[in-house]
Amino acid sequence: MLAAVVSACASSPVGAPIVNGRAAPVSYAGARGQLRPPAPPINLQGWPEGMQRAPEIISNLPPSQCVPYARNISGVEIFGDAVTWWRQAEGRYPRSRTPAQGSVIVLRGWQDETRGHVAVVTTLLSARVVLVDHANWMRHGEVSIGVPVIDVSEANDWSQVRVWHVPGAHWGGRTYEAEGFIHPIGLDGSARVASR
Repeated sequence: MLAAVVSACASSPVGAPIVNGRAAPVSYAGARGQLRPPAPPINLQGWPEGMQRAPEIISNLPPSQCVPYARNISGVEIFGDAVTWWRQAEGRYPRSRTPAQGSVIVLRGWQDETRGHVAVVTTLLSARVVLVDHANWMRHGEVSIGVPVIDVSEANDWSQVRVWHVPGAHWGGRTYEAEGFIHPIGLDGSARVASR
């Protein structure tokens, strides 16, 4: 019964999306053909700078899935598997490669392209580090809050990320593909942010 409850993040009750290895480097020009400034350095050693408190796994909440949890705390009214959120948001919500407080990060792929994960950005710590709240990251329906996510892409475009491993208190060893951020402001300009 519990397996059926925790399976909405993906097509099966497996963990978060993973990309093993590295993607080809991305180079592109910004506005008016100017090159982007160099990306801030990536620091995968120790505690993320600017963290005020340790991330937590909330033990007194019932098991949840990433989709209903993200929908409830972000106000982004999308349903269905997490892997479909990026496509479903097109034309309904602004989407970008820039994190913002309250936006939903969409991760894709875990051994194949049919699985995904969504999490809500709660704090911007730096150009490369955000904190997220999410559910079912470790496959047990748990809710985790204040979890650091770091952009490890060479272009600093949030296309590849690593997620803090809460039980081990260190950066996870896997790199995840990120499709981008869905912003909880409707295209008509109306705010759709729900409170926690």
